Order: sequence, then C-alpha cells, then structure tokens
Amino acid sequence: MIAHALDTKTRILDAAEKLFGEKGFDATSLRDITTEADVNLAAVNYHFQSKDSLMDAVISRRVEPVNQKRAEMLAAAGPNPTVEQILIAFLSPLLSQEVSAVAPLMGRVLATPDVFLVHFMKKHMTVTVQQFTAALVKALPELSESEVLWRLNFTGGAMAHLMARSGHLKELTGGRCDPSDRPAVLARLVTFSAAGFRATGGV
Repeated sequence: MIAHALDTKTRILDAAEKLFGEKGFDATSLRDITTEADVNLAAVNYHFQSKDSLMDAVISRRVEPVNQKRAEMLAAAGPNPTVEQILIAFLSPLLSQEVSAVAPLMGRVLATPDVFLVHFMKKHMTVTVQQFTAALVKALPELSESEVLWRLNFTGGAMAHLMARSGHLKELTGGRCDPSDRPAVLARLVTFSAAGFRATGGV
C-alpha cells in the first residue's frame, strides 16, 4: 500500500512537471494532470491538497538539489573565488545533464511573472541569492551590492531564456547553436555573464 501511494505521488509530480513545462502553470489544469498521470482528482487532493501546493512540490523537487549543489560548489571554490568560479557554481547545477530534461519547467519558473512564483522565489531562492551576491561583491569590490544584484538578475534572465528555448534553439538558429553540448553552453554563458559583471558603468 505504501509503495503504491509513493508511486501515485511520483506519477502526479512527473505529469505536472511535464505539463507545467510544456503549457505553463496557468494553462495546465488539474484535469490535464490527472489525465496525464492516469489518476483521479481525489489522489491529487490527497497528496497535495491544492494546485498551488502541487506547483510548489514540483518546483521544490528540482530546485532544492540544485541549490544544495550550488552551495557545495561555491564552498569548494575556496574563500576567494573568481567571478568565473562563482558563475560556474551558480549556473552549472541547473545546466547539467542531470536536469537538462526539466529545462522547459525551469525556464517557466525563471521567466513567469506570477504572484505564486514570486512567493516561491522568495521561499526557495533567498538564501542562495544572498550567498552568491556576497561572493560576487567580494570578488568585485568596485560594484555596489545593488549593482551586483542587477547583474545577477540579468544572468538569471539569460539562463531562463536559454532553458525556455533549449528544445527549439537548434532549429531557430539553422543548426548553428546546439544546446545539447552542455559544457560548451555553460562555458559560453559564463564568459558572457562574467563580461557583464566586469563591465564598467551602471549606477
């Protein structure tokens, strides 16, 4: 009975993750999810109580391991990491092969201006943003904390754009940009973002 319950819960999470990534959060109904997972609505209500709770569970399942890996990589870079090391620690866990299958979902999370997702970002990202902001301020003392936050947001925007379009980027660029080579994609994004952090100007 317990194994069956866990299997049902996992099927619901997997179905919701797939549909949220493909259709977006608002456009995905609980009926869509129950159909995809081959369960009834009572099962969703039993495990998650509401669509918002299900959304939070779906996103948390992917983001918490990513944030843990980010913290580990940042710590492993030592007390005085370079801008590139900081950016690799921030970007690599999300762009790794292990999470490449959920790129559409994470693209939606990063790019959707929704009240629920603002709450989610505060709940799950505050500590991570604080850690990386502090590291970047130390690495770039000429920048104010406010300016670092702006540039970290721009980096997150580039990452969101890439992840949201990863399934179609090769076609859109006539084959010239292939997102399947994750190490090369990471290297390009780190180079691009590091240049932005080191650029003069700003307020």
